[in-house]
Amino acid sequence: MTIEITGLNIYPVKSLRGITLEQATLTPQGLLHDRRWMVVRANGRFVTQRDLSRLALVHTRLDDSGVTLSLQAHGSISVPFNTSGGERVKTKVWGDECQAEDEGEEISRWLTDGLHSSKPLKLVHMLPGFIRPQGKPQELGAETSTFFADAAPFLVTSESSLNELNRELESRGHASVPMNRFRPNIVVRGLEPFAEHGLPGLAASNYRLKFCHPCERCIVTTINQDTAETDPDRQPFNTLRDINPVPGQKPAPAFGQNATLEKGDQAIISVGDLIRPVGD
Repeated sequence: MTIEITGLNIYPVKSLRGITLEQATLTPQGLLHDRRWMVVRANGRFVTQRDLSRLALVHTRLDDSGVTLSLQAHGSISVPFNTSGGERVKTKVWGDECQAEDEGEEISRWLTDGLHSSKPLKLVHMLPGFIRPQGKPQELGAETSTFFADAAPFLVTSESSLNELNRELESRGHASVPMNRFRPNIVVRGLEPFAEHGLPGLAASNYRLKFCHPCERCIVTTINQDTAETDPDRQPFNTLRDINPVPGQKPAPAFGQNATLEKGDQAIISVGDLIRPVGD
């Protein structure tokens, strides 16, 4: 079986537009710089496209000094790496309590105004030295830690699964959707549709990813990542729920596999890498 990596993406700020890469550095917390920052309310509650779909319109760009955020007709603002001394913010990613630091009032005003938020928004980074507790140790391992990803360090998706979903969408009279609706880190080609759910993982000579559990999808899949508009028919969420529900759980759609890094801290992963199922 020949499996090829065809896409790599990082999302420096949770729920903002991602960056497509040709290669990336693997770390136990995910691809380097993935979900390093997060938008929160003044009370520390985290904000995603589920709450504010316009987050999808904010572009991100990385350079050696940090990340630059930009939004059409609103300009841009830069956020440096490794700032410290900001106001401490208690926040949660789902049930995981996190200690974070505020990136400051200037960035807060830029986000609040640009996103047309009726309530103030803040940008935060993880407090230096803080290790986020793992909320799903039985699935991801008690030692697994991430920055602000929902749960797992990596999300791996398959082109054939998207193709199968799009065939079904079109047969029901709906438009097909691009892979960016699912915000993956790693995209592969060469598997049968949804076969990723039955694999223990994928490996190359210098790295190995362990598949932990299918990724349960939410209404973010219904948000056009180019316009921030929500599909009125809740597609592809509804169709995906019909053809690929999360195994053994309430009726909910699954797409992609949550994964951890078993081998290859600081290894380089590249588009075009040929990989194999773990155990082959």
